[in-house]
Amino acid sequence: MWNRSELKTKAKSVLKSTYWKSLLVSVIIAFAGGTGSRSSSSYNAGNMSGNDFNVNGYIVNQDTFNYIMTIAGGILLIVAIVAIALRLFIGYPLEIGGRKFFIQGAKEDADLNYLGYGFKKEGYLNIVKTMFLRGLYNFFWSLLFIIPGIIKYYAYSMVPYILAENPQMESDRAIELSMDMTKGHKLDIWVLELSFIGWYFLGALLFFVGTIFVWPYENATKAELYLVLRQNAIKTGLCSAYELSDN
Repeated sequence: MWNRSELKTKAKSVLKSTYWKSLLVSVIIAFAGGTGSRSSSSYNAGNMSGNDFNVNGYIVNQDTFNYIMTIAGGILLIVAIVAIALRLFIGYPLEIGGRKFFIQGAKEDADLNYLGYGFKKEGYLNIVKTMFLRGLYNFFWSLLFIIPGIIKYYAYSMVPYILAENPQMESDRAIELSMDMTKGHKLDIWVLELSFIGWYFLGALLFFVGTIFVWPYENATKAELYLVLRQNAIKTGLCSAYELSDN
């Protein structure tokens, strides 16, 4: 078994010598994981006369309005496609490289070159495929109300770490192994994540900039968690040490 205090103590020990590297990697992981802002605009179409629209005080012909909306929709579609492609082919491999960095950091081998680990040709396409399937499964489970989505989110949470050790592992096997590794631990993992809320609250007091400095602490702690679950999986015969290696 494991407890939060031990994991966090180990993470703090690692960060004493690797904090700034870990901060850089954490920022990259965050952006690789997909960030964005949602802006909103409003228009007042309450006053219409014939084929004209009153948009924020300006009279716009309906044909012109439809043309503008078609162009805007096309641009949004292109942006969405590009964003998805970047997430798939750059974001996911970067995330795996970041997880590799933190796993190795726990073993006193924090080398920034690990960020490129996910782009190695031997496992690159498999990483893209597996992480895509994981995201797809999470999405579909989230449609079945909140609780099932949360449970599956934690069930699949070790997939990036598994791929960080063996990027060539078959997708189904990586997802299955993550589910096995987290069995009986999902509630504890959830509580572990909740334990960082206080730190994020303090970071938010600095106009949310301070939250960035909490990321390395959480990422290092989760890497320690993975190593414990990994050891348990090997001991109980869920997998072999060879399977969790870059063969």
